[in-house]
Amino acid sequence: MAVEGVGKSFGDFRVLHCVDLTIHKGEFFSLLGPSGCGKTTLLRIIAGFESPDAGKVTFDGRDILDLPPNKRQANTVFQNYALFPHLSVFENVAFPLRLRRVPKPAVDAKVSEYLKLVQLENHGHKKPNQLSGGQKQRVAIARALINEPRVLLLDEPLSALDAKLRQHMLIELDQIHDKIGITFIYVTHDQQEALSVSDRIAVMNQGDVLQIGTPHDIYESPATDFVARFIGETNLFDAYVVSSIPLDKPEPEFMAELDIQELGKIKVTTVDNLKPGQLVSFTIRPEKILISKEKPATKREDINLFQGLVDEPIYSGFQTKFYVKVRDGVLIRVIKQHAKYSDEGPDILWKDSVFVSWSANDGYIVEVKP
Repeated sequence: MAVEGVGKSFGDFRVLHCVDLTIHKGEFFSLLGPSGCGKTTLLRIIAGFESPDAGKVTFDGRDILDLPPNKRQANTVFQNYALFPHLSVFENVAFPLRLRRVPKPAVDAKVSEYLKLVQLENHGHKKPNQLSGGQKQRVAIARALINEPRVLLLDEPLSALDAKLRQHMLIELDQIHDKIGITFIYVTHDQQEALSVSDRIAVMNQGDVLQIGTPHDIYESPATDFVARFIGETNLFDAYVVSSIPLDKPEPEFMAELDIQELGKIKVTTVDNLKPGQLVSFTIRPEKILISKEKPATKREDINLFQGLVDEPIYSGFQTKFYVKVRDGVLIRVIKQHAKYSDEGPDILWKDSVFVSWSANDGYIVEVKP
């Protein structure tokens, strides 16, 4: 399916600006962004609950905007479940088939099949108020799938659940997608959810799609400052290019030296042949930075090395996050994973003098600015 040039305004407020997307058949595709970025409006336009001011939505090349929601072969799962409280689980799931006047034997067989798919085969007799939040959401998913739509639209379906249940349901949702193989379009503001299950992600902000890519692409190679900040944690700086030297590699690559006002000079590899004096955005993820009390014994020219004081250590069991104060009081975030028993507690403490270092290959130039 494709979204082409879709725009939408509510009064004077422009919600979507000429959005273009192509979503592949069978893909788990996420629309990711903060509240108010336009992702739910875009989903509602695909579902048929809103009409765009411009553009079109196509399935297999056919514009479906003239079709009502029930004719679009796209069903929606909402965050508030939208179950009928007076009907049993079985009857909630059977409801779309009853509307189509499907014969009872076929209804019974189909509902049983889909209750088994969502692991609720022993709960068909219960009413929604007898279910947990996760079970209610599975009922809603079964009901949305029973008409065998080509596209399942999921609007923040896990937001009402607690953190542990949300993670469990996310795994189940991914397994359901793998079993039935239809296209899922998933709306969320939670970066970790999108990174965990998506084949590709569209990152949105203020009505625009800023980047479309695999979770790896989005995380490792953010296209804008916003994407770098929004996806996970990062250290982000403006910098001026000092020099750029070609590297002897099969693919074009350069070793650039940057000057960061708050930090000093650093090196970073890049595929862009940058010119001295250009203003760029530079990012380095906290988990890619090494931290130690002793100065690293290395003579490699591609290592960036700074000394500072631990301003704040935050121990989280599986990792410790350090805020390290370096030149001019700038803070660098560092994450140290605890992978071994000997790493069970932080050996680096508040106010300790430390060295932070990273390879030129681990930093990334996000944007070349005008």
